[in-house]
Amino acid sequence: MFADFSLNERLIKAIEALGFEEATKVQAAAIPKAIEGKDLMVCAKTGSGKTAAFVLPLLHRFLENPAPNTGTRALVLVPTRELARQVMKQVEALAQFTGIKAAMIIGGEDFKWQAALMRKNPEFIIATPGRLVEHLDADSISFGDLEALVLDEADRMLDMGFKDDMLRITSLCRPERQTLLFSATLKQRGMEDVVGKALHAPESLIIDTPREKHSQIHQQFMLADDNDHKDKLLAALLDSETFDKALVFTNTKVQATRLAGYLRYKKQKAGVLQGDLDQKQRNNVMMLFRDNAINVLVATDVAARGLDVSGVDLVINYDMARNGDDYVHRIGRTGRTDAEGLAITFITHMDWNLKASVEKYLRTTFEKRTVKGLEGAYKGPKKVKSSGKSAGSKKRNTEKVADVKKQKVRHKDKKNVGKRRAPAAKKPEDTAQSSPAQPTPPAGNLDGFAPPKKRV
Repeated sequence: MFADFSLNERLIKAIEALGFEEATKVQAAAIPKAIEGKDLMVCAKTGSGKTAAFVLPLLHRFLENPAPNTGTRALVLVPTRELARQVMKQVEALAQFTGIKAAMIIGGEDFKWQAALMRKNPEFIIATPGRLVEHLDADSISFGDLEALVLDEADRMLDMGFKDDMLRITSLCRPERQTLLFSATLKQRGMEDVVGKALHAPESLIIDTPREKHSQIHQQFMLADDNDHKDKLLAALLDSETFDKALVFTNTKVQATRLAGYLRYKKQKAGVLQGDLDQKQRNNVMMLFRDNAINVLVATDVAARGLDVSGVDLVINYDMARNGDDYVHRIGRTGRTDAEGLAITFITHMDWNLKASVEKYLRTTFEKRTVKGLEGAYKGPKKVKSSGKSAGSKKRNTEKVADVKKQKVRHKDKKNVGKRRAPAAKKPEDTAQSSPAQPTPPAGNLDGFAPPKKRV
């Protein structure tokens, strides 16, 4: 129970208003240690309640230790605008009875308006690295009073090329701050600089990793020949499956836009979310998706992290994710907070090895599925038949010996190039039976070489 954490009563009131009862595993592990002021590195799966795990202890600190005349007290750094909006929404909901104010600094919004927000000294700032660096360059923000820094999805920020921005931002924060690092796919390799420079003697909390099986998500795959075949499979699945909301992932913006148009042609209530949309368009499509004005959202990986919409019970990977971590974040949009979910991935002959590597990474096996009447020509990789281990070993050994013999012969031939080949020695019995009447080989041709000159 949240009451066990001895949180401020105004936070307990907000938790009850939101209908939260039991704390999740990551919340139970991280909240007490964060309240103690420790630096933490926390790894927990998508949808496990990480945001509340760092927002609640920070709000508790601000309520227990008011500082009305200071600047910003907490900074939450996130990789994407969508994740920033999710965190902002959570902060506002948990702080609804506290009077604590928060502001969001992301790209795609008016710079001067954001600078005006900073002059009001909000206690919480949620920001993306790129836009925050622009404000630092313009001296429109200062972190001299910062008490806590949160790096949410730090590995993703590294993947997106924000390492230098992250290090610069952390260097400008108050040295005595508390730093909390949260991620669904925490990677030690490649993060040494950030961990070493941003955190002080951090404690690691590995709640679960991307390799843990998502038991609440049913993972399937379907073999496909090409995009035309995928289109038909997708339309058939959306017609036959029972779902509240569905997310369809592609690897390119062009593919996402085309596919959304195709689904609308097929009478589906579909929208698209991809990187070329401005912030107003993104906000509009997400509002339509949340309000069920559309129930199918075609998206690139820009939506894989930070998209928190209740009721997503179907995820379809039209294009296979490029790696295991991206796959985890995609399917993590469904089955949130241990709800049931379904994830289906289309696999062409180009994707089979990638599927196998993701299965190995997650230590799981996807279930094969077909649609009657839409079976493709591709049936998966051909299996090599073997008559047994001993027979196979014997065959391999025979082939190996034959290869060695060929190599010896070739080496011998190479060694004797240009040299005279000696005539074969006659056996004794052949000499005894030979007759002087037998014809002699013609002069000048003895096994392809000229006869030796006779010495006088």
